[in-house]
Amino acid sequence: MSDLGALLRKAREQKGYTLDDVQEATKIRKRYLEAIETGDYSVLPGSFYVRAFVKTYAETVGLDAEEVLRLYQKELPKTSTDAPPPVEPMLKSSRRSSGQHSDRWGKVSATLLMWLFPILIVAVLYVYLSNNNASKGPKELDPNKITNETAVPPNSASPSAPPASPSGSAASPSPSASVSPSPSAVTLTLSRTRGGVSYYDVGPAGPHQVQLEVTGTCWVGVYEKGPKGKQLYSKSYQTADVPSTISFDMTGPLYISVGRADNAKVMVDGTLVDDGDKAGAARFLFTPAAAAQ
Repeated sequence: MSDLGALLRKAREQKGYTLDDVQEATKIRKRYLEAIETGDYSVLPGSFYVRAFVKTYAETVGLDAEEVLRLYQKELPKTSTDAPPPVEPMLKSSRRSSGQHSDRWGKVSATLLMWLFPILIVAVLYVYLSNNNASKGPKELDPNKITNETAVPPNSASPSAPPASPSGSAASPSPSASVSPSPSAVTLTLSRTRGGVSYYDVGPAGPHQVQLEVTGTCWVGVYEKGPKGKQLYSKSYQTADVPSTISFDMTGPLYISVGRADNAKVMVDGTLVDDGDKAGAARFLFTPAAAAQ
């Protein structure tokens, strides 16, 4: 077994994953995963796919894929440029077919517009005339309404009006003006994505809280400041452990790594963070506004 294969297998076993679990998460065939662990890269379809498969495998078991590729680049076969070319004709043909579809749809759209335009004009005229007829109807009844209203003595309505209260009870709605405004909502700004890590600036300034909802088998790691900072939490969730919710107060930068993004939700002050909802790893570094200054 190669050093790279031993590293990937150890990380997989630490998370409690079987090769079948990794196959389901990565959509890479099990025999290819076994070949990567044993270092027999000749089984893979080509050297072009070796790095891609290793990177996906590493991300799924919670490793830094870029760092793994850098450390073990001598062990991996060199990528050849003759593997991807067969895809190029398919791309060209798809472009030609899409262009032909566009031309056909353009002609159909022009024909539809030519027929729909007169219909639209007729519809607008119909609505306009209908509105005019409807507006004329009520005006003819206005004189009768005025006559009925003037027949009522003006003083007859005075007894029904209650006397004004000297105590000022009628001003009771005034306390509604003293309602304090609600605090500003949290803002999450994606500043950059590098090395598979999404960097978020969290505002406004002040304390915030990060919540994680785990709904399936997944590994979760939480660190201060970054992946090499102090470890605050680490757990590999199994079926018996879920669902589970954990929270962390964020007064400084907080790094979160999730092994299966489709089995976990990351939220800041109740606001859901977009993790791609994919069967793969997701990593975030949240920096509150006070710490970013």
